[in-house]
Amino acid sequence: MPPAKRHSYHHGDLRAALIDSALEIIAEEGVQGFSMAEASRRIGVAVSAPYRHFADRDELLSAVGVRAGELLLAAVTAERGGSAPEDRLVAVVRGYVRFAARHRALFEAMFGSWAPDLERASQPVKEAFRSGAMDLSGGDPAAAESLGLAVAATAHGHAALLHLGLFGSGEQAEDLAVRRAADATLALIAGRTRLGGA
Repeated sequence: MPPAKRHSYHHGDLRAALIDSALEIIAEEGVQGFSMAEASRRIGVAVSAPYRHFADRDELLSAVGVRAGELLLAAVTAERGGSAPEDRLVAVVRGYVRFAARHRALFEAMFGSWAPDLERASQPVKEAFRSGAMDLSGGDPAAAESLGLAVAATAHGHAALLHLGLFGSGEQAEDLAVRRAADATLALIAGRTRLGGA
């Protein structure tokens, strides 16, 4: 969930308040609707205030991408799976696609073509896929990397197809995308020995 709205800023961490404000704007209006001036206005500071912490719009967007990555990681780790390694990795995929469905603007804040620091923003989530794959790869780092990347691509692909409307619309679309992504992940796990590095 994006942070609660802040209507004014008094004292404390201005940098964090600006990131929260930017997240709120992006969640409502998308990345194109975001400006540093609007982020400043929403928390009641001068339009020059953000420049004490961020050199420009891209630097603030980079920080927003990192925060969105933290929110995505929280969604991924909150998804419940069984105790088997397959179930845990499938739970990561379900949480990923569910987050993309429910928080499209924040998802795009991480992965849009404009994203200034994609690697830093996505690293914790990439690690969730890799660590989930490690248990299925007998401790072989190359095999875990290969499987984790294939599963991440499957999750991301289903999220992208969902955003394109290929699963329909509404809650049924989310449920279908999550289910198809989970099934595709199980198929990948079953055929993991065919992946390079396995």
